[in-house]
Amino acid sequence: MANQIIEQAKTNMGKTEESLQRELGNIRAGRANASLLNQITVEYYGAPTPLNQMAAITVPEARVLQISPYDKSALKNIETAINASDLGINPANDGDVIRLVIPQLTGERRKEIAKEVGKFSENAKIAVRNIRREGLDKLKRQEKDGDITEDELHRLEKDMQKVTDEATKRIDDIAAAKEKEITEV
Repeated sequence: MANQIIEQAKTNMGKTEESLQRELGNIRAGRANASLLNQITVEYYGAPTPLNQMAAITVPEARVLQISPYDKSALKNIETAINASDLGINPANDGDVIRLVIPQLTGERRKEIAKEVGKFSENAKIAVRNIRREGLDKLKRQEKDGDITEDELHRLEKDMQKVTDEATKRIDDIAAAKEKEITEV
């Protein structure tokens, strides 16, 4: 039962890392990344449809996203949805595909985005520490109820700390990689 608590904490910490990667994937780093369009939904035959389900999104150049709709009649709706989104990029529609040219970032904007990455990673670390605290509380309850011994509790606390340290290091690595991507010109 006690090992299940640590395994559950490990799983939850992994989910926190995945969430951080999704958040960071939505940050524009001055280069084309198809995940920028993940949040965009297009009005398609009266139903809001995710853009990535109705078009092929490719990166033909480092700073260009190309959207090739499976149904050419949806081009106008896709263009409208991109304009309505908070991307801040004007789509270029040539009748077959839509191209989005990602603008080069200024040095000041790069610093702002790097700070944002820092905030996201700090929030992820807080979530990991909260998961650790909940797990430790459950372990202490088990020790109090007599399910585990005091020695087992100390060993399990060390295991929980080790899992937490590993998750924190992975979060730091994820954030560092994103910051490097942002600061590279």
